[in-house]
Amino acid sequence: MSIKAEHLTYVYGQGTAFEQYALRDVNFEIPHGQFVGLIGHTGSGKSTLIQHLNGLMKPTGGTVCYDGTDIHGEGYNLKELRSKVGLVFQYPEHQLFEIDVFSDVCFGPRNLGLEKDEVEERAKAALEQVGLEEKYWKQSPFELSGGQKRRVAIAGVLAMNPKVLILDEPTAGLDPKGRDEILDEISQLHDDRKMSIILVSHSMEDVARYADRLMVMNHGEKAFDGPPREVFGHYRELESMGLAAPQVTYIVHGLREHGVPLDSSITTVEEARDAIVNLLKPGKDGI
Repeated sequence: MSIKAEHLTYVYGQGTAFEQYALRDVNFEIPHGQFVGLIGHTGSGKSTLIQHLNGLMKPTGGTVCYDGTDIHGEGYNLKELRSKVGLVFQYPEHQLFEIDVFSDVCFGPRNLGLEKDEVEERAKAALEQVGLEEKYWKQSPFELSGGQKRRVAIAGVLAMNPKVLILDEPTAGLDPKGRDEILDEISQLHDDRKMSIILVSHSMEDVARYADRLMVMNHGEKAFDGPPREVFGHYRELESMGLAAPQVTYIVHGLREHGVPLDSSITTVEEARDAIVNLLKPGKDGI
């Protein structure tokens, strides 16, 4: 159940004086179960790209296929696609509208035509999976904190039982504790449900820690695509795009310049810690 883009192109204001490419000849395939980090500077095309993956936007050129079928082909059921490819927007308020939390999470599965008991079972399971306590379920979602609203928005998509979960900056505006909780829950969902995750983020530390693969967008084009270790090895090129590698990457390279034999492909604090501890062991020709 892969998602595949072939020569995906999108032009805003096509045929006018304000014509501008948001995406230009983008190609990739995301196999089922992969955790992908999508990064890029503001205006790089990230948000436009993810809105093509569940048919919210239609390409100017090229195709998007889900499970081998063009999603804009004649007779294709986009409503069904959106139950399989769920998108959580950057601002949860954009997808919360019911009178209380539980009703909001029930909305999606109810629209699938499911029986009331199954709708409620799905909603309960989704709310429990995102860690929102039952005492909040009958509150208005707009009375909740930013982190709680994000949990409700994610639960509303999870209740549809998607195969792919796309999250646009799910930790924006959260404090470090809230950010870690949300990302740990997303990682657990990936493990438990074996679903594909596409995480849009400005945090290099977050994508380095959680993603199996990184795609870097730059001015509407795909600049890099590969494992985090490989992509962050191009940190000088990333800097020229207005991005950066995780802070630990710069620390590791600084230590290497001073003769400390660390692996240049280290991308997380945990990897750096383990490598340094290993060099300090007796008998090691290290620091």
